[in-house]
Amino acid sequence: MGKEFRDFLLFLQAWRNYLSKHLLGIFIRFEKIKNTLVGKLVFGRGRLVRPFVHSGMAALTILGMALAPVISSSYLGFAKDPWQEMSSPSAVLSSVTEADLQTSTLVSEKQRAEIIDYVVKPGDTVSTIAQKFGISIDTIRWANNLESISSIKPGQILKILPVTGIAHKVKKGETVYSIAKYYSTDPQGIVDFPFNTFVDDETFSLAVGQILIVPDAVMPKVVPWQPSAYIAQKTSDAGTVVASGVFVWPASGVITQYFRWYHKGIDIANKEGPAVLAADSGKVVVSGWPDNIGYGNRVVIDHGNGYQTLYGHLAKIYVVAGQTVKRGDQIGQMGSTGRSTGTHLHFEVRKGGVAVDPLSVLK
Repeated sequence: MGKEFRDFLLFLQAWRNYLSKHLLGIFIRFEKIKNTLVGKLVFGRGRLVRPFVHSGMAALTILGMALAPVISSSYLGFAKDPWQEMSSPSAVLSSVTEADLQTSTLVSEKQRAEIIDYVVKPGDTVSTIAQKFGISIDTIRWANNLESISSIKPGQILKILPVTGIAHKVKKGETVYSIAKYYSTDPQGIVDFPFNTFVDDETFSLAVGQILIVPDAVMPKVVPWQPSAYIAQKTSDAGTVVASGVFVWPASGVITQYFRWYHKGIDIANKEGPAVLAADSGKVVVSGWPDNIGYGNRVVIDHGNGYQTLYGHLAKIYVVAGQTVKRGDQIGQMGSTGRSTGTHLHFEVRKGGVAVDPLSVLK
């Protein structure tokens, strides 16, 4: 028994010596590498600092990209869909509750934001170029100071805006409202264009010298080459009809914005703030403003035939989630809650979950 115990002690001693030797070797090699790196950084007077800093930043960037989906999915501000049913009854407004005016930010699909250069090719005309980029011929005319519709030639470089309108350089004292008035357009269009930035997102204040895209702008004191494109369309008076599957106008007013890739509906403006009507019969699935996004107070109606409609920026809401409404029923009052510059209704239509131009279904 004594011999076995001594053998065990000898084994432990040999194991300790083995580990000590190898661990000591590892530490010695680590110190040598560390001293070499420090020496190079010190005596190289920082020549290798930049590669190390860049490598570290790259590693942090990769880590951030890997963690971003996890963080965003756990943050309600990103996870919420404004078309989804809201579960909080306290967020629903009654017909006698005045909504608070707040401002938030709409997130839109990424498209071309910048003004690009286009080299005119043989056979090009202003009309074909405008059609190619989905803008008006006047947009090309005003961005390039064209004297006539035929005053382009092969090899000429044209400035092409991302949308129909005008690129405006902000001057001292100008506001979104004064610029919109100058170009005979609606300030909401300037705010809704996703690549326009503001010094303050709540007041829409501007920085002197910044380039602002003004959608649907009209150059003052100039006769447009496409005048019909700038005539505001009057909606018919909203009313109740009985034909099944027919969408009626949800409000009376003037259409100030049309359906675009960054604006998934139409805006109907009316300073009087009239009642907003259900465009067709269905079930209310969203009522209120619980998520602080740019639609403000809104109602979403599921019509049970693959269509859903959304009514945004309401001042008051007259319905609650879960109830049914008939075509033409009053569901709220036009207002200016959310990301809005004035009293109007933002109206969207979705078919099978995909946004469609409301003018294609309204009667």
